[in-house]
Amino acid sequence: KQGVLKCPLTHCRGIAAMGNAQEKPPGGGGGAASADQATARSGTRSRGGSSGGKPHMAPEKGAVNGTQRENSTAGGQEKKEDSPAVDTSYLDAPAGALPPHLARHKNEGNHLFKHGQFGDALEKYTQAIEGCAEAGIDSPEDLCILYSNRAACYLKEGNSTDCIQDCNKALELQPYSLKPLLRRAMAYESLERYRKAYVDYKTVLQLDTGIQAAHDSIHRLTKMLIEQDGPEWRQKLPEIPVVPLSVQLQHREKPVSIEQAQARAARAAQEEARRKEAHFTLLKQEGNSLVKKGHFQEALEKYSECLAIKPDECAVHTNRAICLLKLNRFEEARQDCDSALQLEPNNKKAFYRRALAFKGLQDYLSASSDLQEVLRLDPNVREAEQELEVVTGFGPMMLFFISCLINAAGISY
Repeated sequence: KQGVLKCPLTHCRGIAAMGNAQEKPPGGGGGAASADQATARSGTRSRGGSSGGKPHMAPEKGAVNGTQRENSTAGGQEKKEDSPAVDTSYLDAPAGALPPHLARHKNEGNHLFKHGQFGDALEKYTQAIEGCAEAGIDSPEDLCILYSNRAACYLKEGNSTDCIQDCNKALELQPYSLKPLLRRAMAYESLERYRKAYVDYKTVLQLDTGIQAAHDSIHRLTKMLIEQDGPEWRQKLPEIPVVPLSVQLQHREKPVSIEQAQARAARAAQEEARRKEAHFTLLKQEGNSLVKKGHFQEALEKYSECLAIKPDECAVHTNRAICLLKLNRFEEARQDCDSALQLEPNNKKAFYRRALAFKGLQDYLSASSDLQEVLRLDPNVREAEQELEVVTGFGPMMLFFISCLINAAGISY
């Protein structure tokens, strides 16, 4: 066999996990592989280096000088605790046109793959493939799935060469099958056969434009091919096959499994979250830049857009409060600071800017209280000290001013 090649691309691991799929890929027919071909390519493996004999058993613990354990039975057999029954009902689930004994091999392979036992899963798929040849079963759909699933095992183990061979077999049986195309593309890429990988990814996207991994791979491979082949890189590509419209429609109309629907929904949610986060970051940066330039109205609009995306972002509330203070919209500035303090009760910026808002609203007592809170949190805030001196002087000054007005008017009180 070809030596094991470790795939350097971490993205290959994600899509390869589709190895235990039960769905049948669309496409035309084809003959089944012969038993000789299947056996020559992937005969069953020996486990743990043994050659079939019984392993050497260590002496039983607790048997010293012929004395057995205290908890052994009268017949000399050690008691065993009852273990919970293992559910193996999945083994008897229908598997296409496969007879029950071959369906069990396939179902067990799927179960092992799902639990990360890729070598054992590979053996089960091999037994099912060889069993089909021995029984003369000619079911292109079922054989395509078996070869595709075994290819996923090879890919997980880093054996890209055998993965490609199994994908070729699957595609001979069912042309334009999605999963063999994806797995072959990843195997080609791991072997640095970038042109062939590019062609397979492009073919995949003709079948399903929603596969984000294929889009990402095309983007990545395009850069690599430009570096490798220069401006004429497209002319050096193999021909990209045109998937017949009937096959495209057949694939799109195929029922989606619960697992596929959940995976697609999760990918869509992740993509939407990533898009929103990028847009939020851009708006915030634009707002900060506008504040530095003194364009407070424009910055206010940017921060408002930010809060429409992430209303619980404390820093945006305090940033918008600056703009509102500069625009003499003191009540709105106070409300933004209130929101910030609900999110972060010890945010000294929010206390300081709310104090300025209270000052603008001529509520000097509240302003003084907030400034004192700032200095409690950080005694080194010089601006808070200065503002506190100002607002504490406003109370006596206002009383004196009112007294002067009353005296000038000749009003006694």
